This record gives sequence, C-alpha cells and structure tokens, in this order.
Amino acid sequence: MLAQLNRAAFGWPSPLFSNTRCLYPGVALAVVIGLAALFLSEHYGAPVMLLALLIGMVFNPLAEEAAVAPGITFSSKALLRAGVALLGVRVSVSDIASIGLAGFGTIAGLLGGTILLGLLLSRRDWQSGVLTGGAVAICGASAALAISACLPKSKALEQETLFTVVAVTALSTLAMIVYPIALVQVGFSKAQTAFVLGASIHDVAQVVGAGLTISEKTAELAALVKMVRVSLLPLVLCVLILVVSASGKQDRARKIPVPGFLIVFFALALLANTGWLTERMADFAAYTSKWLMIIAISALGAKTALRSLASVGSAKLARIGGLTLVLLIASALSACFLPGLS
Repeated sequence: MLAQLNRAAFGWPSPLFSNTRCLYPGVALAVVIGLAALFLSEHYGAPVMLLALLIGMVFNPLAEEAAVAPGITFSSKALLRAGVALLGVRVSVSDIASIGLAGFGTIAGLLGGTILLGLLLSRRDWQSGVLTGGAVAICGASAALAISACLPKSKALEQETLFTVVAVTALSTLAMIVYPIALVQVGFSKAQTAFVLGASIHDVAQVVGAGLTISEKTAELAALVKMVRVSLLPLVLCVLILVVSASGKQDRARKIPVPGFLIVFFALALLANTGWLTERMADFAAYTSKWLMIIAISALGAKTALRSLASVGSAKLARIGGLTLVLLIASALSACFLPGLS
C-alpha cells in the first residue's frame, strides 16, 4: 500500500518503500554534493544550483556504480517532485492582487509570449521549447525542474534539463550585474527599473541582488514582480499536463494522469493563502523545498557526463540567450507604458 501511494505521488520508478537500504549511498552522495555547493555559494557568492550541478558532474563516474545509482535516480526524480510540490507555499494571491490588473496582465503576457516564442524557435521539438521558454519566462532553474517533472521521462530530456539549468543560471547571474547598470544609464526610474528586473531576470535571488544594487525599495518591488511570475507556474504546469495527456490519447497506456506532486502543490498554495499554514510552517516548507531541489540537481548533475551536455548543441544555447534578450527588451518597453512606474 505504501509503495502504491509513493508511486502515485512521486512517479515510477520510485523505490522509497520497496527497498530503502539500497538508496542510502546515492542519497548520501547527493546530500554531500549539495552541502559542498551551499558552502561554496555562501562563501563566494556563486549560485548554489549551478555549483550543485557542476560539482555533481565531477562525481559522474561514482554515480554510475551499482551501489550508488539507485539513490541517485531516486534523488533526481522523487525528491525533485517533492521539492516542486513544496513550492506551493510560495504562491501568494496577495502578491498578484497588489501588482494591479494592468501589471498582472503585462507580466502574464510577457510570460506567455516568451513560452510561445520558445515553442516557435524549437520548431518540431516542442518539449525542448516549453522547457527553455518556461525556464526563461518564470523562475529559471526551479521552473525548468518543475516543467521537466511533468514531461515524459527520457535520457534526452534529462540532458536538456541540465543544459537549461546551467544556461539560465549563468545568464541570470550575468543579468544581475549588467541589467541595473544598463537600466540606470538608459534613464529608467527606480520603479521602472524594479519592474524590468523582476519581469526579466530568471532566478529570485538574482532579482533581489540586482535590486539591492540600487535601493532596498527597488529590491522589494522587483521581488514582488518576480513572485507574480512564480505564482503563474501552477497554471503553466496544469496546461502542460493536459497537453501531455492529450498527446497520448491514441494510446491510453501512455496517458499521464495528474501527478500527485501537482495536487500537493495546489493544496499547499490553498493552505498558505487561507491562513491554515502559519508563517513559520510556510518558511519551513520553503526551506525544505530549497534543500530538496539542491539535492535533486546534485543528483541530476551526478547522472550526467560532460560529453553528454556537449551534445545538446550551440543552437539551444543561442535560443535561451535569444529568449532572455527578447524578454528584457519586452519588459523594458512594457515598463515605459505601465501607469505608476514613471
């Protein structure tokens, strides 16, 4: 019974309750990699997700050993989905309301347009298009991992996900440095700058960091805009689940039901916004989600050899860079016309 519940919540295969002892070495390796990444991130300021991914790749030969492989697979799948589920506590209805109807519509339009452009640029590979477009449009590495968790599993998808995480994290770090300087030089007001930073930089931490280079108020407004983007993640995941399920309608065995982790995501969002979860409980859930994501990305890195990432190709890197640039330009143009930002 426990095995069935675990399979329903976190996907198959997931041997959490069938044979836990074989998972320990791989999970322990992923945790150690995550701890090392967090230590380096706190001391040198580099993005923890990127460090976890890169350090994980160093341990790829070890991760392929029979004793370690089950735990690494479990960490990269079940723990990933658990981390995504706990992201529900970050969805805030009040954040959406406070940005205003015009601001919300603009952010939603930028998000939808970026994903659509990603699909158009990917041509026939729609999974790659929605993965890269969603990562750029919503919240970088976290969105890439959440979207990947909703797509049919394959080795190519794992490589694509890792490549996307590396690219969006690197571009987000670069944006944190360059965007504030460029926007101030162009003559944008602090409010306009905050909107552009929140609407165009991929990761939350980099949004806050970029805002703080100008002022605390700018960082607060930029973070608010960013959280509205994050709040739209469940809608994108729902649409994606429906599309993936519909694509297998000719073969009922391939139809994908609504994942348990997505149900937990919505349940936590509902509890967080109705006051059933205390602030301390929500903070704990968000902290746990962060750690699960770090462990998962460490395991994904350990599963991937550098040579496999090289096979992804420069065209996909150009696509992610192009989407990032288009989102920046569109956000800047939107900030010029939104009321209350001048």
